[in-house]
Amino acid sequence: QVQLVESGGGLVQPGGSLRLSCTASGMFVYIYDMGWYRQAPGKQRELVASLTHGGATNYADSVKGRFTIARDNANNTLYLHMDSLKPEDTAVYFCNADWPYNNDYHYWGQGTRVTVSS
Repeated sequence: QVQLVESGGGLVQPGGSLRLSCTASGMFVYIYDMGWYRQAPGKQRELVASLTHGGATNYADSVKGRFTIARDNANNTLYLHMDSLKPEDTAVYFCNADWPYNNDYHYWGQGTRVTVSS
């Protein structure tokens, strides 16, 4: 059974940093295309950053230069390093895994809340 468990969210002041973690079980993060999404109150879920099984990364324009997606194969964990946080980064952040070879397998974590406020 595949499980994705996010952690690391919390309250941070504007300009601060956080590191989100997504620990996977039942699958390997280096085999799947992985991503971080976020959903702010009253808004649709949006892609923040992605990391393909081949190592290619992609970022939303709003986070480029501030967020970094990375994986630790040994610990089977996906990370999102977030710097220079802004109030508009406030959202619930979700980890996602997609099987890269067809559309048969998609997995989501339960989300971790990030609040950027003074």
